[in-house]
Amino acid sequence: MLDIKKLRDNFDDVQTSLKKRGYKIDKSLFFSLEDSRKELQINVEKLQAERKKLSSEFGKLKASSKDTSDLKNTIDQLNVELESKDSDLQELLTKQNNLMLDMPNIPDTTVPEGTNEDDNKVLSEHGKIISTNNLDHLEITKKIDTEIASKLAGSRFAVLKGDMVKLQRSLINFMIDCAIENGYEEYYLPYMANENSLIGTGQLPKFEEDLFKASEKLYLIPTAEVPLTNLFRNEFINEKDLPIKVTSHTPCFRSEAGSYGKDTRGLIRQHQFEKIELVQITHPNESMKCLENLLNNACEILDKLCLPYRIIELCTGDLGFSSSKTFDIEVWMPSQNKYREISSCSNFTDFQARRANIKYKSQDGNNFVHTINGSGLAVGRCLIALIENNYDGKDSIKIPDCLIDYFGSSTINVN
Repeated sequence: MLDIKKLRDNFDDVQTSLKKRGYKIDKSLFFSLEDSRKELQINVEKLQAERKKLSSEFGKLKASSKDTSDLKNTIDQLNVELESKDSDLQELLTKQNNLMLDMPNIPDTTVPEGTNEDDNKVLSEHGKIISTNNLDHLEITKKIDTEIASKLAGSRFAVLKGDMVKLQRSLINFMIDCAIENGYEEYYLPYMANENSLIGTGQLPKFEEDLFKASEKLYLIPTAEVPLTNLFRNEFINEKDLPIKVTSHTPCFRSEAGSYGKDTRGLIRQHQFEKIELVQITHPNESMKCLENLLNNACEILDKLCLPYRIIELCTGDLGFSSSKTFDIEVWMPSQNKYREISSCSNFTDFQARRANIKYKSQDGNNFVHTINGSGLAVGRCLIALIENNYDGKDSIKIPDCLIDYFGSSTINVN
C-alpha cells in the first residue's frame, strides 16, 4: 500500500510514477474522499469534545445532587448524532482504504520505462548452451504423466513416478540446503492462508480470481511468500536484527486465470507446483543491496546445476503489482529454443509492510521495513531444464555433480 500522506502532499508526482506502469489514479475521486474525510473527522472530533465537556458537567451536577435530566437528554441526543457521524466516517475510510488497496507500488527510479515484456532489459547471460536436444520433457520420459493426472484432477496437473519423483525431491533438498548455507532460516508453513495474510502481500483484493478459495475464510497459498512475509505481520522488529532471511519449500496453487491456451503442455504452467521461496525483511537503506544478495542466492543454484540462464530487468509496464523493482532469472529450455522464467526476485520497498503493518524499532522511532523475495527456485521448471539440457539423446539423463549425493547416482534412466 502506498503512503497516503505522500499521495496527499505529492499527488502529481505519484500519479506520474504510476502512469509509467500503466495505472491512472482517479484524482477527483481521491480528493473528493479526502475532503469528505476531513469534514467528517472535524465534526466527529468536535462532537467527542462536546460530549466530554458535557459528561464532566453531568458528573458535577450529580455529585451535588442537582437535577441532571435536561443535561442527560442533551448528551443522549449528542451520542445519537456522534454515532451517525462516526458511522459515516468509518464507511468513508473503508472506501478510501479500498481505493488505496487497488493502487500498485511506485516503480523505483532505476527501473527502465516500457509498456510490456518486450521492453524488458537483458542484463547478462550465464553458462554455455551446448544441448542440441529438441525433444521436450514429456517426449523424453514417461515418468511424468499429465494424462493420468487429468483423470485424477483435470488439466494443468502432473503425476511423477519412480526416479523422477526422487529427482524432484533431490532438487528440493538441494535448494533448501543452499538457502540455509546462505543464512536463511527454514520454516514449515500452512498451505492455506487467511484473507488478512493475502491482503498483506498484495494478492487480495485485486487478484482473487487467481487464487483457489478453500472455504469462506481460507485460500490455498499461491506462493510461500504469503505465509513467510506474514510471519511478521503486526510485529515490531529490532533494527539490529535486520535483515531477517527466511525460506520454505511449499506446493503453490494458482488458478491461472486468464492463461487459457498458454503453456498447456507439461510442467511449465500448472495449477499445483513446488517452489522454494526466499524472503528477506530488511532496513529501508539496505533493501536494494539485499535484493542483489537474494538474486545472487537464486543464481548460485543454477550455476551449481550447470544450467544456462540469463538475468532480465523488468520494465515499468511489466512489474508485478506489489513490486518496485524486479529481476527475472530465465533458464534455457532446449525444446522451446528459448529462455523461460524460473525465478522472479523483487524489492517491494514498504508496500507490503504498510499493508501487513511490519515495522522496525530504532532510535529514530518506529518505521516500516522493506520486504524482498524471490524463488530459489521453481522446482518444476528447474526439473524440465535439467531433463532437457542433460538428455543424452538415447535413454538417460546426466545428474549434475551437486545432486549426485542427493540422488544417489550420476544418471537417471528415462524409461
